[in-house]
Amino acid sequence: MTGTLTLLSLAALAFLGSHFLMSSQPVRDPLVKKLGQNGFLSFYTIVSIPLMVWLVLAYSNAPEIVYWEPPTYLRHWTLSFMIVACIFFAASLTPKNPTLAGTPENKLTSGPIGIFRITRHPMMWGIGIWGLTHLLAKGDGASFIFFGAMTILALLGPLLIDRRKTRLLGYEWQEYAAQSSYIPFAAIISKRTKFCGEEISWLPVMLGAVLYMILLIFHETLFGIAPMSWVSNLFD
Repeated sequence: MTGTLTLLSLAALAFLGSHFLMSSQPVRDPLVKKLGQNGFLSFYTIVSIPLMVWLVLAYSNAPEIVYWEPPTYLRHWTLSFMIVACIFFAASLTPKNPTLAGTPENKLTSGPIGIFRITRHPMMWGIGIWGLTHLLAKGDGASFIFFGAMTILALLGPLLIDRRKTRLLGYEWQEYAAQSSYIPFAAIISKRTKFCGEEISWLPVMLGAVLYMILLIFHETLFGIAPMSWVSNLFD
């Protein structure tokens, strides 16, 4: 079920639809009640992984139909913003992340600290920045569908998470959300919280930088595109 843009579109719709459907209250709540939280997460994973594999294979096998040639500066933006995406992703992998899959749904251990003062959804923004920057850096139809789907999931998914957390935790989540923001740095700019770099620590920054370098070095081997050539062009 791969090889055309139509099949890629179907894979993207199935991937997006399954995530939004299983995250919706009418579907999620009965499943959690019947399977338990861990059982639901297992079911969610069982459904999501094959659809993700289908989406990736459909993208890999889709014809490269170029509709426009992105300007060079958009590729440079991708190189620049990807390190931010990697740091956001690395910093989100902590038990203090109240939106991380597998964390307790019915309580908060503390107010937002570290990266969560910047945004309460750093993982989703990391994925969203990755998707959006790659979408802008490529001008073919397959990339538009693939990276567009990932960007939509990453940037709309947090709205469903916030809605669910508000329903489960009520005022407790509203108070947490008031000290943070969906859009990065919005709460800091509006002085609802303050930036505390020492709370983030150097570890996630270093891990994000290492992840960025790994992706940069092995990108051509894994994905057939050489961003290292873009780096060299910066100094030409």
